[in-house]
Amino acid sequence: MKRRTTELVYLIFAGVISTMAYVSVFTGRRGDIKTSSVVYGLIFVAIFLILHAVVRAFLSQADPYLLPLTALLAAIGLTEIYRIDPRYALLQGQWLVVGAVLFIATVLLVRDHERLDGYRYLIGAAGLALLLITIVFGSTVNGSRLWLRFAGFSIQPSEFAKIAIVIFLAGYLNDKKEMLSIPTSHVMGIPLPAPKYFGPLAVMWILSLLMLIFMKDFGMSLLFLAIFVALIYMATSRIVYVVAGGVMFSIGAAVAYQVVGHVQERFQIWIDPWAHAATTGYQLLQSMFAIADGGVLGAGIGRGYLLAGHRPVVPDLQTDFIFAAVANELGLIGAVGLILVYVLFCWRAFRVAIWAPDGFSKLLAAGLATAFGLQTFIIIGGVTRLIPLTGITLPFVSYGGSSITANLMLVALLLMVSHRTAVIRAGSEHERLKLAGIK
Repeated sequence: MKRRTTELVYLIFAGVISTMAYVSVFTGRRGDIKTSSVVYGLIFVAIFLILHAVVRAFLSQADPYLLPLTALLAAIGLTEIYRIDPRYALLQGQWLVVGAVLFIATVLLVRDHERLDGYRYLIGAAGLALLLITIVFGSTVNGSRLWLRFAGFSIQPSEFAKIAIVIFLAGYLNDKKEMLSIPTSHVMGIPLPAPKYFGPLAVMWILSLLMLIFMKDFGMSLLFLAIFVALIYMATSRIVYVVAGGVMFSIGAAVAYQVVGHVQERFQIWIDPWAHAATTGYQLLQSMFAIADGGVLGAGIGRGYLLAGHRPVVPDLQTDFIFAAVANELGLIGAVGLILVYVLFCWRAFRVAIWAPDGFSKLLAAGLATAFGLQTFIIIGGVTRLIPLTGITLPFVSYGGSSITANLMLVALLLMVSHRTAVIRAGSEHERLKLAGIK
């Protein structure tokens, strides 16, 4: 099958699954099957069919699996959010529409991701500004300063900043990778390149520590530094940067543990949640109980014990702990299945990076894949107590307007890279001329 036909088939498959799951949960809550439940499912399918039509028209050679995987994740998220609280599901559906509009706008306005390389410093400055504005003017929720609130709306700027930072790093490291590979001095035995080349990267490390200390957000701080370290390693192939980045972040985290009460609290809950079972450890413990109660097969979608008197047993279940809801109702098999969908998404994204014909495209796709994969690992690791709990979202599944809109933009960029790669590798003269016209 052709790429777009393959994409359409899998989108229909994801749509059928989402409609069946939604009808099942709707019936469980209302006690009967109504036409409106099917209509909601069809609206979801229609949104992704529109995105498919846009991809078919403008990115015809793009990877055929990324959009269906995105649809499947979004379907799982919307279904579980409706199971928890229909009001949040309605809002998430509205944000999905906004994200679809931004996806289309990204495709139509950017068209060729190579154009972004020329604006790398402007885009990087915009990402930095978003984080600094959050540090200064952000609102604190659950101990972390992550949100900007205005006119009755709230956004999480770090979700958009991560994409901007990846674009900047991809362009900068592609240009300076040779210089960064040649050490000119040593600091504490660590070989470093000339300061003028390493300076912007040092800013990234300082920024991650500022996020940890002032935003009190261990998860996003770890995510940004990990993206930075991963990209510089991919650009230079020097393991010393990975070791140095890990050491520097560990030192910064140790300092933050001493001076930031919220960070200290997160580590204490991680080490021994039972010592805080009635207070700060309650949420994590309930999450672990919910996951354990799911067993191997789960209670069935819409049939878990997650709601007691129509209130979630696990606080913030629709955001930070939605993975616990999936594990409770779909069991170990369902939870592993969800993780495998994320693995497939990251595999396709890294495959795009490997096949990309130029350095900027490789680093951009690899950076976006790294950001997506690490964010997934950090939140699932926190919910399962593998690492300290953080307040970041599970991409496409957790409730959150900023998260779903930013990640749809991320998918649009990956599709652009894969389209351009396929066009160049296929040697299509017509498509080459189209790309030249875009530039």
